[in-house]
Amino acid sequence: MTHADATIQARTGSLRLPGKVLRDVDGKPLLQRQIERIQCSERIGRIILATSDRPQDDGLEDLAQSMGIECFRGSEDDVIGRVCGAMRAFDVEIHAEFMGDNSIPDARVIDHVIDTFLARQDSVDYVTNALKTTYPPGLEVSVYRSSTLFDAESKTIDGDIREYCGFHIYTHPERYRILNLEAPEHQRRPHLHLEVDTEEDFEVVAAVYRHFGDSTSFTLDDVVSFAEENPELFAKNSRVERRWKQYRLDED
Repeated sequence: MTHADATIQARTGSLRLPGKVLRDVDGKPLLQRQIERIQCSERIGRIILATSDRPQDDGLEDLAQSMGIECFRGSEDDVIGRVCGAMRAFDVEIHAEFMGDNSIPDARVIDHVIDTFLARQDSVDYVTNALKTTYPPGLEVSVYRSSTLFDAESKTIDGDIREYCGFHIYTHPERYRILNLEAPEHQRRPHLHLEVDTEEDFEVVAAVYRHFGDSTSFTLDDVVSFAEENPELFAKNSRVERRWKQYRLDED
């Protein structure tokens, strides 16, 4: 196998910024722009939108159908159960995991993580770039066999932890062989936030998309250059509290 199938965990019921994935960015929903960029990957096969079964997320299923990608609907809060359900429904073997707030994915970064997993799958269970923040937050991708997440799901009882997919994997290095990939020096921007969790984040990401127009293939290097030329823009979300930091291996 030379590819992975992707799921995107997305819903409209975000507590901090409700409906963010369907917010308009120059004529397209933010989620559509994310999907179009993932489609630029040479290593992604199918893309499966894993959303909730609540009526408020019907619009997400409509978007998936309009873009010709798959959709699976399950529990809003039991995210690991929802994603495992999607992988079982579509017989996924190797899985690339994305979240709906990772709004500016880079196909080259995606392919690097997938290629690393494919090359080393006999010696690793889980390859990610998200255990230590070296890439800009929002570029996260994790790749693993579906059987690895099925195993993790079977051992994840705590309801709060079931809101996450990889948590049980990367917090049990004695059970799973884990490899974290760090950004090369020219892309090492841990304080450049390209995720969308708040209104400030949306303003930054929308400005990036407006700058690059209809392009779906602008790179992380392009964004880094744009950020260096516009520090005042990217300062807007630099002080937002990030809840995910407690799960990282960062020094600060």
